[in-house]
Amino acid sequence: MTLACPTARALLSRGLALPPAPLDFAVVGLNHQTAPVEVRERAAVRPGEEDALLTHLARHAREVTLLATCNRTEVYLSGIEGDPVSAFEGAWGHGLDGHLYVHTGEDAVAHLYRVAAGLDSLVIGETQIQGQVKRAWQAASARGLSGTLMNKVAQGALAAGKRVRFETGLSDKVVSVSSAAVELAQAALGDLKRRTALILGAGETAELTLTHLRAAGVGEVIVVNRTAERARQLAEKLGGRACAAEYLHEVLPEADVVIASSAAPHYVLHGAGVAAALGQRPERDMFLIDISVPRILDPNIGEVPGAHLYNLDDLTAIVSRNLQSRRAALPRAEAIVREATSDLLRWHLTREAQLARRELALASD
Repeated sequence: MTLACPTARALLSRGLALPPAPLDFAVVGLNHQTAPVEVRERAAVRPGEEDALLTHLARHAREVTLLATCNRTEVYLSGIEGDPVSAFEGAWGHGLDGHLYVHTGEDAVAHLYRVAAGLDSLVIGETQIQGQVKRAWQAASARGLSGTLMNKVAQGALAAGKRVRFETGLSDKVVSVSSAAVELAQAALGDLKRRTALILGAGETAELTLTHLRAAGVGEVIVVNRTAERARQLAEKLGGRACAAEYLHEVLPEADVVIASSAAPHYVLHGAGVAAALGQRPERDMFLIDISVPRILDPNIGEVPGAHLYNLDDLTAIVSRNLQSRRAALPRAEAIVREATSDLLRWHLTREAQLARRELALASD
């Protein structure tokens, strides 16, 4: 927009407002609603890949935030040059047509606000996403990829998410992917008091899973992780036995249920390993639940007699049933998101007007 042109000057001199520049903000991504787990894992962010992905995306926009969770991979852009879909697909090197969504301007802002509030999650109202949005924004800021607009939108998203949780009670009786996994284990095994659970991973989701297992009264927990020290810390914090990853196959025969929640560039457990473990525990089936994206349990485990394999998509029915009590809070939550989005747009219009007056003053000197 060239404010020094006679038309712009004439409009302002007569007290008439210039049409504001459109809100230069967009999101492109995929999630559990648009893509099954085998597609989502093609766009997952593996350890060590974030810098390369952001470097590629920064060629297409001045401001970039990358949000990657077990159920979504999204890129938020401002100062966009070119096609956001091409930027996304180029970063991951995959054609994902038919699974991607693109929102621009006000719609993109509202989308991020809904995400931060947990309204777009597999588990509506879940609380982990708030911290994930915050860390994604902080990572962008640390790389110099978050400027005035991205900062304002991200701050608004976090504030909207906080309001939804405090004002609606949507997060009461928290239902998470981890709690759904534990409920699935209970449905399969009944009382967990005499059962042994093995957790693959020692991160935030693994800790939440262990918390739910303890609340369900599980008899014993084994924490297996690539870094033995992290496994030990989690086991000591919540009660359990730590095991380094290289000893996974030695302790696997003890497990009645395996819950995998870790990031790895490859499958860490295959059908042959599970078959060998089941051979040491006759008459006792094993239930394996993979809540990792990318998955770290080889799908061929499901072909092993006595092995029952589930992934994130299998938890949808459980989550849906458990969320019925939250439906009444949704209208108020959506109203908060709309209100917060309107606040952001008012800020944008005020900022555009100030910039226009500044440009006109400079042009008149």
